Amino acid sequence: MSLGNHLFHARKKRGLSQEEVAEKLGISRQTVSKWETNETLPDIRQSKRLAVLYGLTLDELVEFDIDVKEIQEAIERTSEAVSEKIDWTKAWSGKYPILARYQGEVNIACYAAELDKLLRDLEKEYGYNELDSFLVLKDILATVWKERRR
Repeated sequence: MSLGNHLFHARKKRGLSQEEVAEKLGISRQTVSKWETNETLPDIRQSKRLAVLYGLTLDELVEFDIDVKEIQEAIERTSEAVSEKIDWTKAWSGKYPILARYQGEVNIACYAAELDKLLRDLEKEYGYNELDSFLVLKDILATVWKERRR
């Protein structure tokens, strides 16, 4: 995600228009637009004021990863057949060693039964198929993880 895109989403999340941001910062709406379209960048003072306005730290405001687009493109290029051949636990266990050892420590059947119930609830209540239910649950877990880290 580009910085401009990140600024756009931060503004939208706060429910502000470009005009409102411009008025609060004492700048033109066009300046806000240029930031959000990556034509120009806010200076450090403007960035600090944006962070306060958007309820973010300065780090959170400017945090974006240029490599994200490259990763998304790699995911899109990877076929389902290739993806199924990858041992994701092994692939990620180098970075997260717990993935290589938890199977001997955790009562997997107990947690699997609870997760299966949650998946079935999503399928029944919202009419999702198995994959969609799994993806929704994964996303909910990611949201919970982000909230716990705050």
